[in-house]
Parts: sequence; structure tokens; C-alpha cells
Amino acid sequence: MNNLPAETLDDIVNRHHTVFRRSLLERLRVPLIAVAVFIYLFFAWSMFGVSATLSNGNWGIAGSYLADWVSYEARPDVEYDGDYLRVEYPRFSPLGKYPDPDWLEKTVERVERKRVINESAGRGTESSVSSSVSSFMVEGAPGTQEGGREAPVSAPEVETPASEQQIETVVESVVSRVDLELGGATIEIVPRRVTVDYGQQTLEIDIVPEKAVTARGPLPEWATQKVEGGDILMRFGFAGTVEVESDEVKIRHRFFGWENFWFDTASPFWGKSASQVIGLIFSGDRIDPDMSNVALAWNNILYNAEWQHADVWIKLLQTIVMAFVGTLFASFLAFPMSFVAARNITPNRLLNQVLKRFFDFLRCVDMLIWALFFTRAFGPGPLAGISAIFFTDTGTLGKLYSEALENIDDRQREGIRSVGASPVLVQRYGVVPQVLPVFASQSLYFWESNTRSATIIGAVGAGGIGLKLWEAMRTNADWENVAYMVLLILATVFIFDNISSAIRGRLMGRDTSSS
Repeated sequence: MNNLPAETLDDIVNRHHTVFRRSLLERLRVPLIAVAVFIYLFFAWSMFGVSATLSNGNWGIAGSYLADWVSYEARPDVEYDGDYLRVEYPRFSPLGKYPDPDWLEKTVERVERKRVINESAGRGTESSVSSSVSSFMVEGAPGTQEGGREAPVSAPEVETPASEQQIETVVESVVSRVDLELGGATIEIVPRRVTVDYGQQTLEIDIVPEKAVTARGPLPEWATQKVEGGDILMRFGFAGTVEVESDEVKIRHRFFGWENFWFDTASPFWGKSASQVIGLIFSGDRIDPDMSNVALAWNNILYNAEWQHADVWIKLLQTIVMAFVGTLFASFLAFPMSFVAARNITPNRLLNQVLKRFFDFLRCVDMLIWALFFTRAFGPGPLAGISAIFFTDTGTLGKLYSEALENIDDRQREGIRSVGASPVLVQRYGVVPQVLPVFASQSLYFWESNTRSATIIGAVGAGGIGLKLWEAMRTNADWENVAYMVLLILATVFIFDNISSAIRGRLMGRDTSSS
């Protein structure tokens, strides 16, 4: 390798001194940027409490929420009733009005039980119980005195002496034992004891009613007890959980899929297979004398009490209409205003600035804030959503339109003017043909974008499927309904995105046949 003479090196350095003789700030630029990024990340980590969030986050609940999107739970409770048990289901159980699942087996016995008869209260009744002092009833409600206080209750009845009491013997069916299969676990529930076999491990739990829950031996890894004598929670993966309490056993059995998606438990088609439903619709006897089985089935699907298909679809249509009408009105208003805001179209600086600042005001207030404002003004509903989209898009489209007008080719306008055309015709034939495809493309894009935005503003009361989505999320139990609506929104956005892209491609002169 040949070494350059010193004179040549000095000459190169003098001619390119910005490269060889950089300032201290330029030499330390990269390390300073790295230090600044590190300081910012450290500040953000501390400011937003990321470490505390990661350590205190209940990731088990997050996993349950995600599982709820694609599954549902059956929630029977086994309550202690003295020497017997009582199995209770929620009022609106997905298993129907009188559930009897094959994974929960009850041992029923006929027993004789003695009951005390109070002659003063009437045969077969127990002594009356006095009510509490306070009342939840509103002022003036039936059963309350003036001023909202409760009407005085009658004095408690005098206890009947034991010698005057009558006792009768009744025969009742009672549950003495419950056997449960849950995700590979076999669970036996009897009064005052629960036995669980899972993963080649056995856990026995003793129960003192209304007092304590105690495990015999150490708890396996799938069981937890936060305090001594407290509830014991057992997790069996996706299949669900069982929580043993001092007064009952709570069972949460999870199943994959969406329960009762087509027919709710009140429908005559509920619980039947697809072939049975088809056969009943087309060849079965008429169920409702006022309508055919086809109409009845369709009516049951639309007005399914658990999924509310008709209401969800109507709310989705409201969202689409909100986005379309809001964007359309904004485009119609922004179009003439942009001609006044453009400097090369309207050479009046005062009007230009007034219109541009008006556009800035409309678009600087977020669509969500406008939605809150109009919800207070008009009340919840699609009108508030349309107004929010209209106001925001008028500002944004007005700015985009005016900038497009300021960048047109003046030669076409001058050519129209040279033949003696009026100012209106100059704009019509010299300006509009240049900017109309751009205006239409921008409006279509905002229509597509507002279809998504309308869902968000609907959650604050502006109507549409967003409000329905927020209501389902607030229950904290209907996450499968949330997943259903999210899929509908995704499908809608996908369809309108493709429609908008195809139309914009044709307006801008692009070939869309290959896409």
C-alpha cells in the first residue's frame, strides 16, 4: 500500500475540513443520542409504572378473558343444606331452564323430614321474621310512610310453647352426593367434604359450614388457598375451575364454542341437531298456528335473547350510515369552502386565513370530543355520531382540498380564461377536472376510515355498534358477544376497504384488474 506524502494529506484535510476536523458536538452526536434515548426510556418506564404493572398484573384473568372470546361457561353452585346438598344454576343458564348435564351426576334420595307447624301463623308455615330498620324503597313507594320511611311492621308473634307446637313428617327428595367430571378431574362432593382426583393426585377438603375450609395435607400446584381456613380454588386448565367455600362449591365448567348462537333456550328449536331443525322446518307440524315453521325459526334467530342478532345488525347498519352520511355532508361543505381558502383561487388574504383557521379549529378537536359534546346536546344516538364525523371531516377535508387547489396547473385555467369564459366557467372547466379525482379519492378514504372511527365514538353514546360493543364489555361476562361484534366490524371494514380502494384506483387512473 502506497503512503501519501504529508503535503498531499494536509491539502486533503484543508479541502475537506468538515470531515476531518469535526466539532466536539459532531463527534459525540451518536453517544449523546444513545444516552438521550436511554434516559427517555427510563423515564417512560418509571412514569408509566411498567415494572409494577408487570409484577402486579393478573395474567390469569387476562387469559380467562381471552378464552371467553371462543368459549362459554356453565356455572352450577352446590350449596350445603344441613346433611344434604342443593344444586343451583343461574337464572339464565346456557344449559336451559331445567339443566341436567351428563358431566354432573346427582345422587337423589327420598327421606323423611320433620317440620314444625305454627298454628297461629297457619298450617304449614313458619314463624314470621321481622324486617330490617332501613329500606331501599324510594320516597312515596308502596309500603312506605310519608317521607320515605318504612311503614311500621307488626309486632313479632309470641313464640308458641313447645307443648302447643305440632310437628308433621314429610317425604322429600334430596341430593346426598354430587359427582363431577371436569377436564380430567373427578370430583366428589358430599356434605362437609370434597374429594378431588386430578393428575394422579388426590386432594381431600373438610368443610365446617359457615366457618372454615381445610385441606388434608399439602395443596397440589393446581390448588391455591390465600388464607388459612379460607376458600380453596382449583384450576383445571381450559376446562374451568372449582372453588370450595364454607357455604357452597362454585363450579365453572368451560366449553369451546358459542352457546345458543342460533336459538336461545326459550326457542322450540333449541337443543335440536341441524338435521332435526331442518326436518321440523320443512316437514314438521306447525308449531305456531300464526306463522310457518320457517318464519318462526327466522324470528327466533333474529330475536335470540342471548345474541340479539337483529339489534346487532341494525346497530352495525347505523355505524355504516353514520360514516357515510357524516363523510358525505363534510365533503359537500368542504368543497365550496376550499375554493375560498385557496390563495390562487380567491386572492383575498383575510378570507383565506379565516377559512383556514376555521378548518384548523374543526380538526384540532378530536372526533371523540365532538361525539361527547353532541351526545350531551342531542342525546345518545346516531345523530350525535353523524355530527361528530361531519365536524371533524369538514376541517380535515377542507384543508386537504384547499392544498390540492393551490397545487393545480394554472396553464389549463389560463387557457379557459383566454377564450373569454366567465370566472365560474374558468373554475368549472379549468380547475374542477384537475382536482375532482383527488377530492373523490380523499373522500372515499375518509369514508373507509370513518367506518372504523364510528365504532369508537359509538362507545361514548353516539349510537351504532360501538355502543352495543361497550355494553357487552361492561357486563364482564359476555366476551363471546364481544368477539362476535368485533368479527362483524372487521368484516365490514375489510369489505369497505376493498370497495374504497377499487373506486379510488379507477378515479386516479390505476389498473385494478390485477389486484
